[in-house]
Amino acid sequence: MPELPEVETTVRAINKFENEKLVAVIIHNRNLRWKVDKTIEKKIVNKKITKISRRAKYILIQFEDLYIMLHLGMSGNLRIQRNNNNHFKKHDHAEFVFKDEKIIFNDVRRFGSIHLTKNPFDHELIKVLGIEPLSNQFNEDYLYEVCKNSNLEIKKILMDQRKIVGVGNIYASESLFLSRISPERIGKKLSIKDCSNLSNSIKKVLKEAIKMGGTTLKDFYSADGNQGYFKIKLNVYGKDGQLCNSCNNIITKKIIGQRSTFMCSKCQN
Repeated sequence: MPELPEVETTVRAINKFENEKLVAVIIHNRNLRWKVDKTIEKKIVNKKITKISRRAKYILIQFEDLYIMLHLGMSGNLRIQRNNNNHFKKHDHAEFVFKDEKIIFNDVRRFGSIHLTKNPFDHELIKVLGIEPLSNQFNEDYLYEVCKNSNLEIKKILMDQRKIVGVGNIYASESLFLSRISPERIGKKLSIKDCSNLSNSIKKVLKEAIKMGGTTLKDFYSADGNQGYFKIKLNVYGKDGQLCNSCNNIITKKIIGQRSTFMCSKCQN
């Protein structure tokens, strides 16, 4: 699933369409996770994009009076294609056409979504979301407050989008390894020092992943067609049975919160 670094990479790839007028919208399939608004083509055509940004894992395309909220779901991606290129892929569900190029939304599993709204920050899907991990507000004090009374494993806490958005399974595993904290550690057993190490590790891992274009494990490509190369930096994720880079212990895989979790039991405690 595309997480924060992959979505941020996608946003940066399509930022060049800011200040461009949308010539046409073509919806090939409205049956995504939620049905696409049947009036979307008429409401945003011939309008200029004023800003393209991200909130959590939502791509926000802003017009003067409306927004498109786009979520990539489990397998979605955007690609940029010249208008004179008629190449069509299976699972291309929507096209946003500009003067010379278009943005195409492809989603094999159809868990992605396209919403039209006047205020995304008051939208029911966004207003319940937690803090951005790359913001100044996310720090050891915030993380400690979230953890100090919790009986949940820290991995589950990091994956709770109501507390912290967009960290995702890959980056939670990698951040916990970097901070030498076991994903099984109970939240209330983390000290303020642990929370400082972990919050800093999360920021470091996410920034490095964004710098490298995200992580391409199976089906994520940025809108400009590039793979994400953070995969070569992974220390534990997907490496069960292999030797830890730090201590040569065997990396193990466990299921926490119904998600695969990878760790080094010697380095992380």
